[in-house]
Amino acid sequence: MQHDPLTSGREAVRSFGHALRKQFRTRSGFFLLLALIVGVLAGALTLLQADLAHGMQAWWYGLEGDGDRLSTVDHIGFGKLLLLPLCGAAVGAISLFARARKRQLVDAVEANAMHGGRMSMRDNLIVTAQTLLSNGSGASVGLEASYTQMGAGAGSQLGRVLHLRRVDIRTLVGTGAGAAIAAAFGAPLAGAFYAFEIVIGAYTPSALAPVAVAVLGAEALCAATGTQPYLLPIPVGTGLEFRDYALYVLLGLCSALVGVALMRLVTLIELGVNRTTLPPWTRPLIGGLLLIPLCMVTPQVMSSGHGALHLDLTTQAPLGWLALLLLLKCLASGVSLGFGFRGGLFFASLFIGTLVGAVFADSIAILSGHALIDSTAAALIGMAALAASIVGAPMTMAMLVLEGTHDFALTSAVIAAVLVSSTVTRQMFGYSFSTWRLHLRGAEIKSPRDVGWMHNLHAQALMETGVPCVRASMDVETLRSQFPLGSIAYVVLIDDDDAYAGLIALPDIYADRVKLQAPLSDYARNAKIAVNGDADLGQILRQFDLAQSDELAVIDAQRHVLGLLAERFVRKRYAEELDRRQREMLGEFVEEADADNDDDART
Repeated sequence: MQHDPLTSGREAVRSFGHALRKQFRTRSGFFLLLALIVGVLAGALTLLQADLAHGMQAWWYGLEGDGDRLSTVDHIGFGKLLLLPLCGAAVGAISLFARARKRQLVDAVEANAMHGGRMSMRDNLIVTAQTLLSNGSGASVGLEASYTQMGAGAGSQLGRVLHLRRVDIRTLVGTGAGAAIAAAFGAPLAGAFYAFEIVIGAYTPSALAPVAVAVLGAEALCAATGTQPYLLPIPVGTGLEFRDYALYVLLGLCSALVGVALMRLVTLIELGVNRTTLPPWTRPLIGGLLLIPLCMVTPQVMSSGHGALHLDLTTQAPLGWLALLLLLKCLASGVSLGFGFRGGLFFASLFIGTLVGAVFADSIAILSGHALIDSTAAALIGMAALAASIVGAPMTMAMLVLEGTHDFALTSAVIAAVLVSSTVTRQMFGYSFSTWRLHLRGAEIKSPRDVGWMHNLHAQALMETGVPCVRASMDVETLRSQFPLGSIAYVVLIDDDDAYAGLIALPDIYADRVKLQAPLSDYARNAKIAVNGDADLGQILRQFDLAQSDELAVIDAQRHVLGLLAERFVRKRYAEELDRRQREMLGEFVEEADADNDDDART
């Protein structure tokens, strides 16, 4: 019997791929190597995107040298600013393509929370193209959303190709996003904390080493290419007393209030635009037109604000100008995001935070008659506190200041301010900007904590089928003749249209006071309460708590009975899954079938 060489080659490749996947799934050393690859890829993609956006700005706006930034230009003419609506139209055109897919684009946070880390590369490319056009034209958005989208997407794609476990894919998504931030700022500690706080959702022992390897790999790539780390101006003399900490805590509170107000502003503009009859693809174009007068007042409101941040920290601008610039930058960011430009508020929140800190320090000096706190230190602390409020990553921002200034005394004040800011934001608002926008879309998540497995455990997968159904009009005596006591536990009642009409517990109709000629509907339980077939585990448990019943029927959209759910079994499965996720977080190996990775058909 002759063997086909092509078939034999395919079998050999398949066997090698299976063996390779097994090594990545069971050997920590191999998984660390994979995390390093993801980190290097994320770093390379970040540097590429930064060069593309800066190159676009330099080409159109005539920037000279790599160190020139759009937000430091003295003045930009009206003709040049027409690039904003032109690129807005292009962003809108891409949005038309995205809408034709009839599903929302999935970012790293939603992917890890809802889809087990699964991200679509097409989604990633759409987000990247829109963000590059938005930032490259000068809209008041940052590139960090695109950086993390592509870095996380690289980790997700590699995990899916190798058919890794759900927890491993989620970890790779976090490592990719963290490595992207590390490469963007030359700050591996900030990147690592970003991965844990924003994308993974917990400081899990199993993810510590992969995240560390990935961010160091991205940092090494930046060093090899000669990319300079992001350095912040260092305040002079940051010896701190109790009074200083009290003022910086107050600054953290003020930053939280500004952060919540900014998130509300973006939302109000977006909701107002959505209520209009403007076609969705024209909204970024109109937003670009509205940005032109703001940019003509000062180009510092343009792009993310890297250059403007350094410019304002190193010059002593008057209080009135700082306050005006703060209002203009908030408005520019609100218009950019509210009218459909793509990007994030990561660096924009850093820049706005420096303005809040500088305004705070100058205001305190005017009220007290002399400078109580250093304005540069206040600007840096305000920067971290406001970003912690909006981004939702307090330790990330603290580490960013530490790695940008190498000032440990200042960092201690930063930690106090960011903790206050994040706590106040959580109490007042409950969301960071990324999870708030997901909430507006109807996704009930407040963090990247993995809740997607609860959605995979739906009612039809947990129910018992083959439950006897009888007419609700049947009398008790007839039912007794068909089902002796002890033969079954429950009977489902249906009406004349075969729709669900309640449950009968068999012991109930064998009680002494039951009338034999009475219809079964007189003794029905939960006639109005049932579980939809597509309900997830969380919805099922809430329904059991509402009904205070041991059993619930599962119905379809027409209220036809599909099966029966037992609370005891549902809670047992819930406990088993919780134990499984806990062991995964601690790094214990949990065998997972490959089929589990295909639960989310949407991605």
